[in-house]
This record gives sequence, C-alpha cells and structure tokens, in this order.
Amino acid sequence: MGQTPSSHAPPPAGVSNHRPVSPPPSSSPATSEIHSCKHSQEESDELSDSIIDYSSEIPDDCLALIFQFVTSGDRKRCSLVSKRWLLVEGQSRHRLTLNAQSELLPIIPSLLSRYDSVTKLSLRCDRRSVSLNDAGLIQISLRCRNLTRVKLRGCREITELGMAALGNNCKKLKKFSCGSCNFGAKGLNAFLDNCSSLEELSVKRLRGIDDGGAPEPIGPGASDSSLRYIVLKELYNGQLFGPLICGAKKLKTLKLIRCLGDWDRILETISDFNSSDSSLVEVHLERVQVSDIGLSALSKCANLEILHMIKTPDCTNTGVMEVAERCKLLRKVHIDGWKTNRIGNEGLIAIAKHSVNLQELVLIGINPSSVSLEAIAMNCKKLERLALCGSETIADSEISCIASKCVALKKLCIKRCPVSDEGIEAFAFGCPNLVKIKVKKCRNVTGEVGDWLRSKRGSLVVNLDVCAAEVENVDAQEEPVEFSATMNQESLATSASGRGSIFRTRFGLLGSRGFVTSTFRRWSAGNSSSNGNL
Repeated sequence: MGQTPSSHAPPPAGVSNHRPVSPPPSSSPATSEIHSCKHSQEESDELSDSIIDYSSEIPDDCLALIFQFVTSGDRKRCSLVSKRWLLVEGQSRHRLTLNAQSELLPIIPSLLSRYDSVTKLSLRCDRRSVSLNDAGLIQISLRCRNLTRVKLRGCREITELGMAALGNNCKKLKKFSCGSCNFGAKGLNAFLDNCSSLEELSVKRLRGIDDGGAPEPIGPGASDSSLRYIVLKELYNGQLFGPLICGAKKLKTLKLIRCLGDWDRILETISDFNSSDSSLVEVHLERVQVSDIGLSALSKCANLEILHMIKTPDCTNTGVMEVAERCKLLRKVHIDGWKTNRIGNEGLIAIAKHSVNLQELVLIGINPSSVSLEAIAMNCKKLERLALCGSETIADSEISCIASKCVALKKLCIKRCPVSDEGIEAFAFGCPNLVKIKVKKCRNVTGEVGDWLRSKRGSLVVNLDVCAAEVENVDAQEEPVEFSATMNQESLATSASGRGSIFRTRFGLLGSRGFVTSTFRRWSAGNSSSNGNL
C-alpha cells in the first residue's frame, strides 16, 4: 500500500506564504550590564585560576622576615597585594610613626588592632595642629603594652594623666624621648613614678615646668635603679632636673646641651652622691654655665671615659688639668675653646701626661704650640682620631710633628688652620697607619698636594676642600648646628616660628661644631662595634 507525499494546499488568494518573523526582544541597559559583569567575572575567575601564587608556599615567619628588609613605603605597597600579606605585614611591623593630631583618636582601636606587635612608637604633631590628648595616649598604652621605645614631639594636649597611664601600662618601656610638650614637671614625675624599667631619657624644650607657684623638682621616681642615659636640651629651668640626675644610681651618660641654670652646684652634688663608686662614663657639656668648680667636681668620677666641652667659656686650664689628673681612663676628649684662649698648652700637656688610653681628640678654637702637640704625640700611643680646627698656631711645623710622632693615627681632620702644602706633604711618609685625611678651609693648601699625596700613598683617602677655602671667610663661628635624624623635622618646624627665635637668642644657636661633629660621628660609628662604645 503506497503513500503519496503530502503537499500543502495553496494559500487562499491575498494571503502570503511567509510567516512573519518577530523582532528580537529589546535588552535594557541593566540587563546588558548584568551580562557584562558575568562575563568579566568569568574572565577574572579563569585568569585567577591560571595565575600561580608562589608566595602561598612561603611561611608567615619567612614573609615577615622579608618585610624587615624593605623600606616603609614598599611595606605599605606590599600590604595591598593580598589579605594574607596585609595581615603578616601588620603583625610583623615593630616600628610605627603616627601623625598625632586630634583626628587620630577615633581610629586608634582599628589602627592598633592591625599593628598589634609595635614596640617602637613615635607620635608627632606640627605646631599648627591640635595634638592627641590624654584619652588617645591612654588607649595607646592599653593596646600596646609591649612598647619599649616612645617618642613624643609637639604633643601639647597631653597632661600628667596621660603620662601616668603611659608609665603604668607600659612596664617594658626602656627609652623615652619628648620634645615641645606641655605636661611639665608634674607629667614627667607622674611618668617616672610608674616606669621602673626606663633606661634612657631625653627631654627637649619641656614647657609647663613653672606654670604658677613654686617650680616642682623632677626626681628619678621608680627608675632610680634602671636609668643609665639622660639628655637634657634647651631647658629654661634645667636645675630642676638635679634630683633626677643625682638620684640615678647607675647613670652612665649625661648630656647637657644649651640648658640655662647654674650647673656647677649640680655637678658637685653628683660627685658627692657618687664619689665612692661612680658609674658615670660619658659627659657632654655644650653651652651651659659650667666653670672650673664643676670640672673639679666632675674629676671625682674616676670611671669617666668620654668628655665633651663645647663652648663653655668659664672653663680654664685649671679645670682641665684636674679632670686629666684624676680621670685616668679618658678615651675621647672634645674641647671647643670658642677662641677664648683660656684652655691651651697647660691643659693639653696634662691630658698628654695622664690620658695614656686616649683614642680620639678634637680641638676647636684652641691655640696649642708644638710643645703640647709633641707631648700628645709622644705619650698618647693609642691616638687614632685627631681633629684640629680654627687654630691660629697650628702650622707646618706642628703638622710635621704629628706626622712623625703619631704612629697609631688613622684619621685626621684639619680645618681653618695656617697650614700649607709643605705640612701636608709630611704625611707621604709619616703616620703609617693613616687611612683618611681631610683638609678644609685652609687657604694655603692647594689641590696639587692632594694629587701628589694620592700618588705617594694610593690607599690613603685624601679629601681637600680647596674651593671652599678660597670663597668662604674665616671667622670665629663654626657651621650651623646639625641635629640628629630623629630631631630634624622638629628642629626645622621650631626654627620657623617665634619660639625657635627665642631659643636662638638665649642659647646662641648660630654657631656650632657641625663639620667636626658629623665627621667624627661617622668615624666613631665605624669603630663602635669593635670597641664596644655607646
């Protein structure tokens, strides 16, 4: 039985054979955006699947160790790589510097929850802003109980309440430094009374010491047995720190820099307290009111090894001789006579006679003769670093004496002395252990002698500042003060305002020992590891 293929009947007249095609549905902008998001998400998933995170195999401890070798800016960028890197970077950061304005208060909890391992904290606030107050410092002390170092700069809203909380909550605190703060003697006493582990204390421009009523003396408090390092800078009532200095039983380093007050009496009190078993090793006296009476009291500290006397015009040969005769362990001596001619041959001969362990000697604004220099060269057999600056009597004969007699000398600095090429030529055959020689602002020294000296001693580093000697005038002042790195910003901010000008007027900050100080700071740092110096 066969079947015939079926055929459609023709459409009626006037009716089309084509079916109408419906148009595609119109897509809305929201729909297209959803589709594009899904497409990009799929691409990102595929891309993430194709990328291998090699850092996932690095343990957190190793990753934290890597972060310790990068700069602060690179650490911030590394924290944006992933959530894991953000967590490890925050937990491995031990040093933190914050702009301590009042706006910081609300974010302290979240900020310190990320950086929960901080041990060194610096809070800085500029002069034109309102600083963090007691509430903020209390929060920080409660969340960072493992702090070992704290710096406060310009935190003028902090009072004795915040300082007491800092000392009470941070029992491991060993180093504290403050500058341009207003908590005064009450705040510092409240801090010291609760801080039993403090070893280093630095106070600069502390205000509010004598705000109404009788000024309150500052004592060591609970840190009397732990405090070893005290630095006081630019204080109006520095004598109020006398009980603090005398009460520190294990004090090794004392630095008094541009502090008003009669320091002879305080040095006498120190010697009376510690004359039998003095632990004082290092003393810096810079632009303070000290005379031979204070030096005589200081000479009772038999363990003294480092002495800096910078621009103390009341000190004479008598005081220097007493220190040299009694302090047999002197290793470093810096004297800036300020061209007063009150310290000269007699004091230097006493140093040469009694300081056989002398390794570093800096003489600024002093006019010694060949007699005292020859005594130093003959008796101080361990002398390795010598600086002669601003002297009118150190000429070629004196330099030749040094070149022939100072056998152990390694580094020499000559500045603003009437030395010529003939004196510099003596080092071609003298000072066999000499490593570096620096000559600056000596008008009679030319560049040719530097080239000749290098040709004779190829390993010797010769630094001649001939151009500066021809341009600059020789005067009694030294170069501007070079503050430490931690104080640069604060010093610049202060010098731009009226408060800074007051200190420049009262303390005379226009002159200093910048060139020699920076030079010997670098030289001494290179030898500190081998000598075990502070």
